[in-house]
Amino acid sequence: MFTGLIREMGTVTSFQNNTLSVTAVHQPKLGDSIAINGACLSVVALTHNGFSVELSPETQRHIALERLRGKIHVEPAMMMGDRFEGHMVQGHIDTIGTVTQITNNGNSYDVIISVDAAFIPLIVPKGAIAIDGVSLTVNEVFTDSFRLTIIPITMTETLFGSYTNGVRVNIETDMFARYIRHILQHPQETLSWDTVTKMTSLY
Repeated sequence: MFTGLIREMGTVTSFQNNTLSVTAVHQPKLGDSIAINGACLSVVALTHNGFSVELSPETQRHIALERLRGKIHVEPAMMMGDRFEGHMVQGHIDTIGTVTQITNNGNSYDVIISVDAAFIPLIVPKGAIAIDGVSLTVNEVFTDSFRLTIIPITMTETLFGSYTNGVRVNIETDMFARYIRHILQHPQETLSWDTVTKMTSLY
């Protein structure tokens, strides 16, 4: 589990044979979960100035692979007792969006991101969303896109400052919205007393 608050900007040193090697100040332990651009990955090797993670074919099919070069977002998994400041982020990328507009408002930036319309029901106005692992609040939702308002510190301390129109980003929708949609789309049969009796007889 993550919070969507980026620990640091790491640097990709290589990406080959499904292994991504990163230079970073943070020193994880072997086997630790760590989010790279919002995707939860496992540490498979350590170096004196960083670490390596492995990307399964499933992960590679669902994230913006072309972004795994240069600077990347690094966030280690939460530990029990850590302060919770962002929102509950699993590191499970739902889809890839595309930046279509960035407007400088003086003390903030409006960023429009287009997304497959099938994911719009999971994106809630004033709800939470993770973009490349960054915890943000959705301001407005449209038919096939949504608007974020980004403050200057987020622009300078994350990859948002390097985004241009056409850049693809990893999107993780709100976990609770995903659960609710799944429940509504897969209603269970009404629980009857006969079913309860059968269940209790198994114990």
